[in-house]
Amino acid sequence: MEKKKPSFIALIPFLLFIVSYLVIGMSLVFNGDAMGFYGFKAPIAVIIGIIAAFLIIEGKIDEKFDVFIKGCGDENIIIMCIIYILAGAFSTVSKQMGGVDATVNLGLSFIPPGLITVGIFVIACFISISTGTSVGTIVALGPIAVGFAEKTTISMSLIIATLIGGAMFGDNLSVISDTTIAATRTQGVAMRDKFRANLAMSVPAMIVTLVLLVIFGRPEVAPTKAVYDFEFIKVIPYIFVLVASIAGMNVFVVLVLGTLLSGVIGMSTGVFNLLEYSNFVYDGFAGMFEIFLLSMLTGGLAGLVSYGGGIDWLLLKIKSFIKSRRSAEVGIALITSLTDMATANNTVAIIIDGPIVRNIVEEYKVDPRRSASLLDSFGAIMQGFIPYGAQVLMAVQFTEGKVSPFEIMPLLWYQFALAFFVILSIFIPFADGFIKKHPWDFEKWQPKEI
Repeated sequence: MEKKKPSFIALIPFLLFIVSYLVIGMSLVFNGDAMGFYGFKAPIAVIIGIIAAFLIIEGKIDEKFDVFIKGCGDENIIIMCIIYILAGAFSTVSKQMGGVDATVNLGLSFIPPGLITVGIFVIACFISISTGTSVGTIVALGPIAVGFAEKTTISMSLIIATLIGGAMFGDNLSVISDTTIAATRTQGVAMRDKFRANLAMSVPAMIVTLVLLVIFGRPEVAPTKAVYDFEFIKVIPYIFVLVASIAGMNVFVVLVLGTLLSGVIGMSTGVFNLLEYSNFVYDGFAGMFEIFLLSMLTGGLAGLVSYGGGIDWLLLKIKSFIKSRRSAEVGIALITSLTDMATANNTVAIIIDGPIVRNIVEEYKVDPRRSASLLDSFGAIMQGFIPYGAQVLMAVQFTEGKVSPFEIMPLLWYQFALAFFVILSIFIPFADGFIKKHPWDFEKWQPKEI
């Protein structure tokens, strides 16, 4: 198949996908739908781009169709999609088993009344890193956080911002988060390696946030210490998945065993029977349909755009200001941030940017563990900050109009702290300690195109 010259024309379908998603989402928001960016489904926007690609990009229709199918069926795309549905099964079964409620109540039982904001942040961090979902964490803790604010002198805006920060901490680090899955698969690295690369930036940001909350987040009037019921056994599946993944166990094995463990606990405690358990597993699969379809179609669109020379044209423009590994990392940060702002979805942003970033990685010898970390980190930073993102909108919704998205933006301390440490790590490579101990062999690294 003849390689085509770099062409901006071939990039238009990609831009059409992003612009259609952005424009329709914004129009829905302006018409009063606070969740407008999630009313228009991303896979439909991708299909618009795919149709445009078939019409605009030169070549025989059969040849373009072959390219599209190969892009959809790329090995990395299929692996990523299977991990998505297994993560969905684990998350759904564990939640139905009572794992989220048990984890929340476990944390709340140990919160000193004077450190409510600190407690909310720590619990949100643990739930999000265990479950891999920032939105799910906000849904679980949102009513509790609002209740605490109403019973104390804590600013409602501060406690909501604190909740979002904790939720994004786990969204960035969790080994079963869809953003982690997308970042590691597109860069061809192991999840545990990306996790370790992220720790050097996330932990300092977490510590700074905790210090600020201890100093400025104390209520003048603290509520009476409450007692919450929980069964520790229902927290065990989350602990298992977290520990096993970090230890390096195969992610497929981890998720299957975690789902089985949650099922055994649920059936042994009488929460559900075997038939109900099987249905919850399927519900978890079905819940990942949109991201599954989006990943597959985006892989096909990326294949068409690359075939037409669009990716090569974009890379030439990006490389015009990239002079070194450091400026390459700055480029990765900018691409990810801008794409997330355009799509209001950090997973979508990483899926879109992954193949482009990997080309930059190969050209400028950026360690792919580092690029995966930057993709996920800047996706989390922007997604937890933009006022039209699902995380901010969902959290604000629990306040019933008492707080607006713009009121909480100056109080998103974790987001600011993470941005500071990630940007600092580009210019002062303090986060490269683990990477330097295990140098990357580019000669043996043979990632396949997505």
